[in-house]
Amino acid sequence: MADLHPEIAAVTERVVARSRDTRRAYLDLIEREREAGVHRPMLACGNLAHGFAASGEDKKAIVAGKAMNIGIVTAYNDMLSAHQPYGRYPDQIKVFAREVGATAQVAGGTPAMCDGVTQGQRGMELSLFSRDTIAMSAAVGLSHGMFEGALLLGICDKIVPGLLIGALRFGHLPMILVPAGPMPSGLANKEKQRIRQLYAEGKVGRAELLESESASYHGAGTCTFYGTANSNQMMMDVMGLHMPGASFINPGTKLRQAVTRGAVHRLTEIGWGGNDYRPVGRCVDEKAIVNAIVGLLATGGSTNHAIHLPAMARAAGIIVDWEDFDRLSAAVPLIARVYPNGAGDVNHFHAAGGMSYVISSLIDAGMLHDDILTVSGASLRDHARDPKLSGEDLVYEDAVADSLDATMLRKPATPFQPDGGMRLVKGNLGRATFKTSAVDASRRTIEAPARVFSDQDDVIAAFKAGELEKDVIVVVRFQGPRANGMPELHKLTPPLGVLQDRGFKVALVTDGRMSGASGKVPAAIHLSPEGVGGGPIGRIRDGDVIRLSAEEGVLEALVDPAEWDAREDAHAPPPGLGTGRELFAFMRHGADGAEQGASAMLAAAGL
Repeated sequence: MADLHPEIAAVTERVVARSRDTRRAYLDLIEREREAGVHRPMLACGNLAHGFAASGEDKKAIVAGKAMNIGIVTAYNDMLSAHQPYGRYPDQIKVFAREVGATAQVAGGTPAMCDGVTQGQRGMELSLFSRDTIAMSAAVGLSHGMFEGALLLGICDKIVPGLLIGALRFGHLPMILVPAGPMPSGLANKEKQRIRQLYAEGKVGRAELLESESASYHGAGTCTFYGTANSNQMMMDVMGLHMPGASFINPGTKLRQAVTRGAVHRLTEIGWGGNDYRPVGRCVDEKAIVNAIVGLLATGGSTNHAIHLPAMARAAGIIVDWEDFDRLSAAVPLIARVYPNGAGDVNHFHAAGGMSYVISSLIDAGMLHDDILTVSGASLRDHARDPKLSGEDLVYEDAVADSLDATMLRKPATPFQPDGGMRLVKGNLGRATFKTSAVDASRRTIEAPARVFSDQDDVIAAFKAGELEKDVIVVVRFQGPRANGMPELHKLTPPLGVLQDRGFKVALVTDGRMSGASGKVPAAIHLSPEGVGGGPIGRIRDGDVIRLSAEEGVLEALVDPAEWDAREDAHAPPPGLGTGRELFAFMRHGADGAEQGASAMLAAAGL
């Protein structure tokens, strides 16, 4: 194993130094909570009676108070494919707990909304803030003090960050995240992308498009492209918060059930009553957060985590910023190509070696911190293993030594590109994220006139009217957290991709979000400060020439400085009503910047 890469060591030290006071305060909090917080021995008889009244055959064990009682926080619903498999998990987990003398109860449920269902719709304006709602829901469930450990059941975009943020406020408890796995592969991703572009051009109809989408998203499990949901699973792996190899086993298989059973048994071994106490607040430290960023960059993961990771880190008293991402990206090579950055999906990625290969090869190259406290094993190296069934027994095998598909996975010494593909761009328009891993190198610097919009539907209308048939930088403003909840603008990818394929120089600049499935169009996203409240994006006018360069780290409006300073900010449209959006007004009003995590909850808590 190589020594830790000097830039990774330097960024880690930068994070440690910046977080020294807040991390110390957090560790003091969880120590106090362990010693004097709400837990079963402190509950009055009336409290306890309410807590175990409906526990059936587990009641005697809970009353005795000598074995771990596991809290299950679940994001189950049966409308969303990724979370539908969780329906039977609580009953199974209770059986698995009894096998080792423990008990389990569902502590509570959380929302689980899907960007795929709400994409381009009003509901997307609730999406980002659902993360904080999930965190609060998890906190409500765990607040009863009935549990000595927890299993967190969630998988998709905001669900895993929300669960972890809420869980970290109970950081004295050991916890394991339990994924449910991706659906089997369906329609080839390139074919799906082709049909989407044909639809955007009006060459196929809605029936053909729906048939294509249904063939792609066709069963229980996570969507198979490498977007935010599957990036979540990767991050939990490199942070050591999953059982080894848990991420990408398909639902409904014996192996999936065996790994879940293993998580239940393992949780009972790392409680505070034994000699191997592993509280989640200690597992999630500065090194683990850096590992998550490195894994994101090395695999070409979702840009949404440039928002979620700072929020998750804050919940543990750790402060990271986009310069940390940028510096790590310059040092970390891209070793995976998973759709939309490549042809194959996460099932192909898993078959090629998957997360065990990624973890093993990055540790060998000095790119990951091996010396972190994980939920299983002596170090992260012990997570570079794949679960297998030997008869009825769960066993683990070491990661494969070489990739089984060099078009999908490579070693850091022979990467797909030398950097991690996520760059900070900044200038007189603020600071933004530019994901380069799916963008051709010839398109990473764009200089073109702006066309300014305040609504993504207006962009679509202008495209259909032929108004964007030219070199253009499409600016979509008032899409930040304080404006309308920072909806994802993935709906714009097909028309912008069409314009790019027609030979035009095209880019997107926005204070909104764009997903890990954004693809080939250059985009400066999450622009901060946002338009609401005086962000410079509010000064851009149609025809202003903008320079966007990932290579130079530049995002500039090429406007005379005196004229620029004299301009008034454009007026934001009023917030939308309906679809529950008005209920989230307090979150919009209190949200901080995208670089800090875009969270009203954390800001109000002083975290």
